[in-house]
Amino acid sequence: MSFPFYRQLNAMDCGPTCLRMIARHYGRHHNTDSIRQKTGFGKQGVSLLGISETAEKMGFRTRGVQVGFEKLKSVPMPAILHWNHNHFVVLVDIKRRSVKIADPARGIVSLPVKEFEKKWSTNKNEDQQRTGTALLLEPTPGFYETGSEKEKKLKWGFIAQYLKSSRWQLTQVCLALLMGMFLQLVMPFLTQSMVDNGINAGNMEYIVLVLFAQLMLTFSSTIISFIRSRLQMVISGTINISILSDFWIKLTRLPLSYYDSRHTGDTLQRISDNKQLQSFLTGQTLNTLFSMLNFAIYAVILIMYDINLFMLFAIGNILYFGWINIFMRFRRNINHEMFSLSVKEKNTTLELVQGMQEIRLNNAEQFKRWGWENTQVQLFKLDFKSLNYNQWQSAGALLITQAKDIVISFMVARLVVKGQLTFGAMLSIQYIIGQLSGPVAQFISLAQGVQDVKISMERLNEIHELEDEEPADQIFTHRLPEDKTIRINQLSFSYPGVGNPPVLEDIALTIPGGKITALVGDSGSGKTTILKLLLKIYTHYSGELKVGENNLSFISSAFWRRNCGAVLQDSYVFNDTIARNIAVGDESIDEARLITSCKIANILSFIETLPNGFNTKIGAEGIGISQGQRQRLFIARAVYKNPEYLFFDEATNALDSNNEKVIVENLNEFFEGKTVLIVAHRLSTVRNADKIVVLHRGKIVEEGTHTSLTARKGYYYELVKNQLELGK
Repeated sequence: MSFPFYRQLNAMDCGPTCLRMIARHYGRHHNTDSIRQKTGFGKQGVSLLGISETAEKMGFRTRGVQVGFEKLKSVPMPAILHWNHNHFVVLVDIKRRSVKIADPARGIVSLPVKEFEKKWSTNKNEDQQRTGTALLLEPTPGFYETGSEKEKKLKWGFIAQYLKSSRWQLTQVCLALLMGMFLQLVMPFLTQSMVDNGINAGNMEYIVLVLFAQLMLTFSSTIISFIRSRLQMVISGTINISILSDFWIKLTRLPLSYYDSRHTGDTLQRISDNKQLQSFLTGQTLNTLFSMLNFAIYAVILIMYDINLFMLFAIGNILYFGWINIFMRFRRNINHEMFSLSVKEKNTTLELVQGMQEIRLNNAEQFKRWGWENTQVQLFKLDFKSLNYNQWQSAGALLITQAKDIVISFMVARLVVKGQLTFGAMLSIQYIIGQLSGPVAQFISLAQGVQDVKISMERLNEIHELEDEEPADQIFTHRLPEDKTIRINQLSFSYPGVGNPPVLEDIALTIPGGKITALVGDSGSGKTTILKLLLKIYTHYSGELKVGENNLSFISSAFWRRNCGAVLQDSYVFNDTIARNIAVGDESIDEARLITSCKIANILSFIETLPNGFNTKIGAEGIGISQGQRQRLFIARAVYKNPEYLFFDEATNALDSNNEKVIVENLNEFFEGKTVLIVAHRLSTVRNADKIVVLHRGKIVEEGTHTSLTARKGYYYELVKNQLELGK
């Protein structure tokens, strides 16, 4: 029985995919996304410990071992191997001279023993013998007690919905193709008639008439082709916008934590997949379908002339299809490898562009450039590999096609010599053979296109099958309670990944409505994490978050964030005007509110010095602004929303003391009646807070006002003393 193989769809998906293959081998299907959630999948992938714990949850008995190759031969298979320091593969079988593995990035491959050991045996034991890491898995009775998950198969039906909106244009294209096909069908008979009835009879008037008819047919075909191309362009543009728009809509509905576990390049590459899907739908597919109809009609005509000629043509093309099919598997593997490398190349390029300042400041130009060059070398090698396969495929296909055409030409000439065909019929047959060869080549191209689109569909389907942040079958509240107090009970949180220490442990905290609460503590104590949990950026936690008497998880995320203003450490400057960067979500900007928010953030005077004022463009294509100006811009953005809740994370740490003093005074006035949570280190920012909460190693150690906490001389007092360098 062949080993079930699944391809990894993300750059860091190898671990969950290996586990999925082994589960399928033992008769149970699990979707990759559900395995990801169990393993604590993140941007760095998953650890062997994470795979082990997830496998045990699924009903496997696991054991991690460090063994040499000889001992590996006796372990139960399949097993998961740690591969080349940064990858996971499944060990399927070991033979005398080769080892069979299922590599989620490449496919099922057999490697020579030496090459296998080089990639797997990356450690040395006490006796200096080379060893490798393996995770052994055996199903327990509990594994078979759980049922399989419903397999999320490709939904080709969702493609058809994009064609529905262009039904009328598609109908016109189909009519144009039918008319063009009909005009082409007349051509061989005109050619035969001109030769047999015109040239042989010496009738020039008849020849001129036939040639004029051919000219009119050619002119008509050109006009039809011109109209058809324009219609296809309209359909293509409409479908392209629809597909990409739906993709972006889906991305905006996913939980915010999705972006913490995916590389930017993965998302960008899937945009290319969308474009490939659009090209497939509107380009070759329609033409090929009508070409096959054309093929059927010309095939019938050829059979009417001579069935032996058709049989010879069919045999030649069967050989042609067989030769092309040999290379389909190679093309699929190259497509997947190209996707992974393209993701890596996009991430590397983005890092070079966006991080150039830091690269230059740290003299890392050469090192980072080498990393980019290594990726380019890998892409070149893969392109060369693809070229190699394409050349062999083309050479074999050309040889088969030419041999078929030569044999057919010989047989047709033989029939003419024997008097069984007229010279005009020979020309007609040659024309028909040419018209039959075109659809065959198009069909091959379509088959390759289907393969590429199927791969793209698998990657897109993975995104579309992810659960929305607000599933349609759940009801969410779109109303804030009268009591604006936030209550946190027994809250614990760890970042995704097995073995990660808890960031927050059993937190119990009340953030009073209409008051200012400050969170202080050492770096890494969990302050920012609490803010992100309250903004519903992270949703997988234990404990309870409540707004008034309403559970936060039951409040609509979009509605909740609409009523929240936030300044985070990683807030983003858009490539747009200053006004649009402040009034991000407003189509029509409230100028009075815009000016007020800039006054509160103490940035209005800076904006007024700019030649274009609020219309000055900033971001990637605009003028550069300092870190302090960025922070004031973000404060103005939060204030402009005029929300019920405000969350500030080190919102003034890049400001000078004068700016900070003015802004803090302005904000204190603006904060009146609003529920505010501030994370800060500076005493000047938090001393006037109604409540100060001190965190230490994920736990609350003190609560109170500045005066009461200072008098207690505990953790808060030490923070203040170190900041102000006070004596004992």
